[in-house]
Parts: sequence; C-alpha cells; structure tokens
Amino acid sequence: MVVLPRGLPMAETLSSAVMAAGLSWASGVRLYMALFAAGLFGRVGWLTLPQPLRVLESPWVLGITVLLFVAEFLADKVPGFDSIWDAVHTFIRIPAGAILAAAAMGQMDPSWVAAAGILGGAIATGAHLTKAGSRALINTSPEPFSNWTASFSEDAIAAVVLWSAFFHPWLLLGFLAVFFLFAAWLLPRLWRGLRLLFFKFAS
Repeated sequence: MVVLPRGLPMAETLSSAVMAAGLSWASGVRLYMALFAAGLFGRVGWLTLPQPLRVLESPWVLGITVLLFVAEFLADKVPGFDSIWDAVHTFIRIPAGAILAAAAMGQMDPSWVAAAGILGGAIATGAHLTKAGSRALINTSPEPFSNWTASFSEDAIAAVVLWSAFFHPWLLLGFLAVFFLFAAWLLPRLWRGLRLLFFKFAS
C-alpha cells in the first residue's frame, strides 16, 4: 500500500512527483533551460513552484540562468566543443537532477525527499549519458549538419518535456516510459561504438 505524505492530497503528490521527474530528465539534457523555465513560469504566475524551488523566481537567479541557458544553447551547436561541454557537465547535470527532484518534493516527508533525490539522479544520469554518448558518435562525422540537427532536436524535446512536466503530467509519464525503453536499447550500442572509436584512435 502506498502511503501519501500526511496532509497532502494525491493530486498534489503526483504533481510534485511528475515535476521532479521532468526537471531531472531535462537537467540531464538542458540543465539551464530547466532552471530558467521553472523560474520564469513561477515568476509570471503560470506555475506554482514548491517552496524550495521558489528561489529560481528571483530576478538575480533568472538573470544568471538565462545567461547560462544562452551559453549552453550556443556551446551545444559547436561540433567537438559540445562533447567537451557534456564531459564537464557530467559533474553538474547529474547532481543538479538529484537536487531539483528532491526540492520538488521538499514539502513532503524526508523519506520521500530522499527517494526523489535518488530517482532524480538516476533519471538525470540516463538522460545525460544518452545525450552525451549520441553526440560523441555524431561528432565523428566531418559535416556539422547532423550535429546541428541533433542539438536543435534536443532543444525541442527538452522544451516539450518541461511543458509536459508543468502542465501535462500524463504526457510526461508516457514520454519517460518510452525514453527509458529506448535508452536501455541504445546505451549498450553507444558504449560499444565509443569503445571502438577509442581503440581506433589509440591504435
């Protein structure tokens, strides 16, 4: 039997859980888009953020996140440099996904917050590895168009995921189910491809 946090209705609990999942996934692909979108929507009143996330509505925080959002948008369009950006952000996106998920459940029992943080980190890891591994292989192509196509596609998907997390939770749950089935199929193939690429350059 699932026990809901005391004093919180099921709808609010599910809404927080879906927001946690959506922010975690988006952080693995477009962290600064997720931070800026959540803060902006909360600031203009389109979204009621959980108390721990309301710091994102601060004008100072919005200013920083929009600058980082633009920097990430541009960096991700440069073949080769995007993989360096991804490698550095391995140590940022995954912890951020865990923190955002925990914050989204921050008004609940500590056990729920801890569980959300663990699952959020796992979701961010899956999204980040799928994105970074795919882009590393795409960058072996000498032309830039496949890279740009992949990057703009990631922008669009991240935007749809965030919109679904905030306003259409069932759509997000369906997307996550499909994504993790796809990731379970793709990641072993990406790993083999990256190993072959490594040995090719090492030999």
